[in-house]
Amino acid sequence: MAEAVKVLLVEDDEDVRLGAEQALELAGMDVESFESAERLRGRLAAGARAVIVSDVRMPGMSGLELLTLVMDMDRDLPVILVTGHGDISMAVGAMRRGAYDFIEKPFSSDHLVEVVQRAMEKRKLTLEVDALRRQLENRRGLDATILGGSPAMEKLRRTLLATADTSADVLIYGETGTGKELVARSLHDMSRRRAANFVAVNCGGLPETLFESEIFGFEAGAFTGAARARVGKLEYAHGGTLFLDEIESMPVSLQIKLLRVLQDRHVERLGSNKPVPFDARVVAAAKEDLLELSQARKFREDLYYRLNVVTIELPPLRDRREDIPLLFEHLVLAAAERYSRPAPQATSAQTHELMAYGWPGNVRELRNIADRFVLGLLDEQFKISRTFAPEAKNFAEQVDRFERALIEAELRRQNGLATAAADALGLPKKTLYDKMRRFGLLASDFK
Repeated sequence: MAEAVKVLLVEDDEDVRLGAEQALELAGMDVESFESAERLRGRLAAGARAVIVSDVRMPGMSGLELLTLVMDMDRDLPVILVTGHGDISMAVGAMRRGAYDFIEKPFSSDHLVEVVQRAMEKRKLTLEVDALRRQLENRRGLDATILGGSPAMEKLRRTLLATADTSADVLIYGETGTGKELVARSLHDMSRRRAANFVAVNCGGLPETLFESEIFGFEAGAFTGAARARVGKLEYAHGGTLFLDEIESMPVSLQIKLLRVLQDRHVERLGSNKPVPFDARVVAAAKEDLLELSQARKFREDLYYRLNVVTIELPPLRDRREDIPLLFEHLVLAAAERYSRPAPQATSAQTHELMAYGWPGNVRELRNIADRFVLGLLDEQFKISRTFAPEAKNFAEQVDRFERALIEAELRRQNGLATAAADALGLPKKTLYDKMRRFGLLASDFK
């Protein structure tokens, strides 16, 4: 269970120390007091769930010396310095050296509480992001490629592991932006065919007039402009994987030719009568139900059954909202590296906004938001539409899905500490426990 962020208060004046301690505790904070920086020193550690409030002028180690010690150990650990009236210029210099903020004596309890609360929120956010990044760094193999801890993604990884190193052809269904090509590449990379080529063909973007020459290849002189022979996509995929994206958009006349090749497993280049062996695993992807299209005579039924050996359905992002924080952090880190920019941290409010959106463009749309976030093109509020996608059967189901996703994400963020999750969500503890019971959620599953 995650501990709350603690306030470490350093003040040599007993009256001031007791007054500050009381003000912070009345605001609901966990406070530990020290009469000197030397006494605090043994409690310091990188990654501590704490913020430090320290007087500057003290016997022995000063607040500035303590700041230097902390910055050398953990530059993200917030240090708030308490200064006298004549020390303002010194305090400003200390902020340049890494201090989070400074408070001038005499100060009001409200001002102290406000500054410390901001520092605690920053520290909490930093630790959450660090935990997400460690989680990303510690992932290996398929877990590092197919991200997400939702039941749907766990099922997807199990399916991929069970089918990757087989010769079975695969049909992938999924909306735009759900990662169909990523899944196809994962199947290839985990198979014994990974040393050969992965060949992707966009069936919707290939003009019908060029289909045969691109797919089957051609011999020199086969048609005007064919100055030399060219290997087609099918032949190039020999020994590897052929990925047919948007196969539902392929004209029926071309489906017949493709079917024959997939059945016979040999290719004849244009201008040649010599069959060339074709041994490749075929992975096809579609946004629409091919069985329904075949029943409507918009897709060949025999080609559908030829491709439909293993079926993989990719869930839309709105149906696995609990994966959004991890996915967004991964995409932010990737964008930061791509643009040579620092990786910013999303606030809790921004994360909740991401989880409230319907994501019609799925992960591809989330990637665009991550890019704009890294480039500094978004305001403090992302201001993306909060409209839910209409696929849920009714309004109550939409609300349940959203509530469950928010609660799961916050429990994961709090490492299963339901009390902290209730506070973060602004819910009475009883209300949160009732909802957890209704959704079948156990706090122990998130530790």
